[in-house]
Amino acid sequence: MTATSTAPAPSPAVPDGRFGAFDAVLYAVTVFAWSTSWIAMKAQVATVAPEVSLLWRFLISAAVMWIWVGVRGDRLRFPLSAHLGFAGLGFFIFSMNFNLFYHGATGLPSGLLSVVFSLASVINLLLGFLFFRHRISGRVLFGGLLGFSGVAAMFWPRIAGADFDHAAAVGLGLCVAGTTSFCIGNMVSSAIQRRGVSVLSATAWGMVWGSAFLLVAVLIRGLDFDFERSAPYVVSLLWLAIVSSVAAFWAYLTLLGRIGAARAGYATVMFPVFALAISTVFEGYHWTASAILGLVLVLAGNLFVLRR
Repeated sequence: MTATSTAPAPSPAVPDGRFGAFDAVLYAVTVFAWSTSWIAMKAQVATVAPEVSLLWRFLISAAVMWIWVGVRGDRLRFPLSAHLGFAGLGFFIFSMNFNLFYHGATGLPSGLLSVVFSLASVINLLLGFLFFRHRISGRVLFGGLLGFSGVAAMFWPRIAGADFDHAAAVGLGLCVAGTTSFCIGNMVSSAIQRRGVSVLSATAWGMVWGSAFLLVAVLIRGLDFDFERSAPYVVSLLWLAIVSSVAAFWAYLTLLGRIGAARAGYATVMFPVFALAISTVFEGYHWTASAILGLVLVLAGNLFVLRR
């Protein structure tokens, strides 16, 4: 491994609020990549333990990310202090976040998963204040709550029709913990970027550390490392590893450093909308009055959050 002679300029302590054309591209890539992940995940959780599927996913993602970093010539060697941050990124985003959600999904209706994860737009705002003393914008907070309400309205028929028993309560707790873990990882990423480390380098190392934590989990649980070799499983694994991980996290974490965690987190509100649009085409989803109202609320919240 070699290090380049120049390091990227540190990100500003507080993003300046601009949302330009490049930010719009990053936002679109994030929403698209995560919107399609829900369909791919269906083929992952049926026959293979979540820790094993996630381990293979992030081993592939890390390999692709390292190739990308090497081609760009970004810095690869970092001191131990930097690796503490990379380990935090790997633990909170690339292992704990997904692991909790995969296990929580077994006891919850799919719609509620999107509602819980959309809370990231609000949790990011609160954590940004606690960790970095970023001012809580009333406009962004209102937009985040509006978007969360919209997602809840869109999925309410599915949620209301489900039995909420002990298993569902445990699943809800796991998913809330997973969302909080994701948001803490956002704060870690912000801190790393402010030290001048490129998003690609940090993400590559974060995925390596995340894979290491997942490997420990697999060994502790005594799980088989083998995975299903069916076409749907392999295709969904590659899609999740390359599109929903490499492309999505590069775009999202870059956006986070440019416009702030509170506003970048609104992508977690938007992707359920596009996930439903995809479901409309491929799964025959029928839009209800509640869903249409929810869509209006989400789009309105989007305007509050992303406009300067």
